[in-house]
Amino acid sequence: MVSNGLIISGLAIILFLAIRGSVKHFLGQGSCCGGGSSTVREPDKKLKGPVIKTRVFKIDGMHCENCTNRVKRAINRIDGVSARLNLRKKEAIVQFEADLEDTVITSEIERLGYQVLQVISK
Repeated sequence: MVSNGLIISGLAIILFLAIRGSVKHFLGQGSCCGGGSSTVREPDKKLKGPVIKTRVFKIDGMHCENCTNRVKRAINRIDGVSARLNLRKKEAIVQFEADLEDTVITSEIERLGYQVLQVISK
C-alpha cells in the first residue's frame, strides 16, 4: 500500500514537471534547440547608411530565444541589412540599406530549417 502511494506520488511529480516544461517550451521560454535555459539575446546590428526599404518576414518553426538568435545572426551576416526578431509574432523585421532581393533573406532563413510563410512590405 505504501509503495503504491510512493509510485503514484512519483508519477504525479514527473507529470507536473513535464507539463511545466512543455508550457515553457511553447511560450518560447524553455531551453529547446540547444540554447540552454540561459540564452543571451543576440545584439542588434546598426546600419551605416539610410534605410531604403523594410520587409517583415513571417517565419514558421521558431520556438525559443535560441531560434530567434540563429535567424537574427544569419540575416545580420548579410551586408546591407539589419534584422529585429519577434518570437511571439514569429517574424523578422528586416531593414535594407542595400538593394537586395527578398529571396536573399528568405534563402538564408530557410537554409537554417525554418519556413518563410509570407513577406510583407512595410
